Amino acid sequence: MTKKLSIIASGLLISSTMAFGADSIDGAFKEGKVSGALDAYYTTTDADSGDSGFSSAGVSLSYETASYNGFSGKVGFVAASEISEENTGDSDDIANDSILSEASITYASDVVGITLGRQAVDFEWIGDYHEAVVASTSAIPNTALTILYTDKSAVAGVDEISSEFADVNGTKGAYVLDAKIALAEEIELNPYFYSLTDVADYYGGKVSYSSDMFGAMAHYAASNEDTTTDDGSLIALELSTEVSGLSLAAGYIKTDKDGGIGSMASLGDNYEPMDDGSAIYLADAKMMYASVGYSIAGVDLGLAYAQTKIDSDKDKELNVTADYGFTDSLSGSLLYVDIDAETTATEDQSYFIASLNYSF
Repeated sequence: MTKKLSIIASGLLISSTMAFGADSIDGAFKEGKVSGALDAYYTTTDADSGDSGFSSAGVSLSYETASYNGFSGKVGFVAASEISEENTGDSDDIANDSILSEASITYASDVVGITLGRQAVDFEWIGDYHEAVVASTSAIPNTALTILYTDKSAVAGVDEISSEFADVNGTKGAYVLDAKIALAEEIELNPYFYSLTDVADYYGGKVSYSSDMFGAMAHYAASNEDTTTDDGSLIALELSTEVSGLSLAAGYIKTDKDGGIGSMASLGDNYEPMDDGSAIYLADAKMMYASVGYSIAGVDLGLAYAQTKIDSDKDKELNVTADYGFTDSLSGSLLYVDIDAETTATEDQSYFIASLNYSF
């Protein structure tokens, strides 16, 4: 369910940066590329606590220079504005009209890549935009090793924009060590370690198997908490396959009996398979889920259902998705979520999200 650079993709990224470098600094700027997107967004929620909803429009734009002697730069911003809202304050997640989301310098050689500054970050337990140093290397055979340090983070999108880049863990930041090891052509091992000084250490690993017809994943993570009594942990298992055009998946997630997942989701997470799934963050939660996907007439349809049990209480969640590409650049998506809640994690609610994206 996560979006990660594979070992092969990481290698291609570094080699392509070197192969197509500019001959001069002026050439690096002239040969740079502009990319961006225009977005429209609408959401409405029917919940026990009351109805809510808003619509917005946004734009993102970035410029990246070509490489010169291994160095390149990138700058980008995201801007969004409320169009309408059902109640005053429904669109408060758009805390600012715009934010400079990316401003970074990268050095890349055949085996090493280093990026310093504001950048998008996507790991198992950290996401969004960060003021960070990210270093990666493919010097070890069949291994992509990444080291990250971040001290500020922000969210930037058509539905939510942070007012500013805020401190991560006070002024102490967070450290990440992540490795992706190709044990065989179809098997990848992903061990990792996170450290938030005076808060917690997180450690874990994921083993993934992928073939043309079958996929399997096993994931274990745990936290060693400094500021709370109980440490957290989770075990996640998933099987997937494709039959006659149907993409099928089923999985199971269990959290620690006393500590839940601890503080592991404090920097963002990518392990949760449902759109909401709030109950899986609680102690002694057990989620079983299944999903099916099918494409017809160019429309990608998806259906997912999960049941999360804590003691005798159950949260049930249904996700229905539809995605369609009108052209290579223009696409739209629909999401409907219905939640029948018994735990304290959330309330009975249903919500609908529609979005339109044009990328260039």
